[in-house]
Amino acid sequence: MTIEAKPRPSTASRPGMLIDWDVPVAVRDGNVLRADVFRPDQPGRYPVLMTHGPYAKGLSFQEGFPEMWQLLADQHPDALAGSTNELQVWETPDPEKWVPQGYVCLRVDSRGAGTSPGYLDIFSPQETRDFYDCIE
Repeated sequence: MTIEAKPRPSTASRPGMLIDWDVPVAVRDGNVLRADVFRPDQPGRYPVLMTHGPYAKGLSFQEGFPEMWQLLADQHPDALAGSTNELQVWETPDPEKWVPQGYVCLRVDSRGAGTSPGYLDIFSPQETRDFYDCIE
């Protein structure tokens, strides 16, 4: 499977939400991972829901996993209610549901996935260190 990377603006906004695309996150060995940040448009301190993984933070759930999306839509339509689902990505919180509740959603492409450079090595000590560095 190949997925064409689509150029995106560095920032965007939605009602009540500010979005920063591909924010650089430096990790201890000098590599730079890329994160998308979805946050309330009001100043303040907010709790963060962070994901770090290989599923390409910019690949919509519907496009990347169409069979699973259809299964979710058929069996749990309540999970899709209350959102346009445009920002919905596999195994991550939907910013359209969480940001209005006062959370920041932070999605980090793990090393070698999506827009983060490097070699993908799932469940490795390196990935664990990267996850720790992203939290810090």
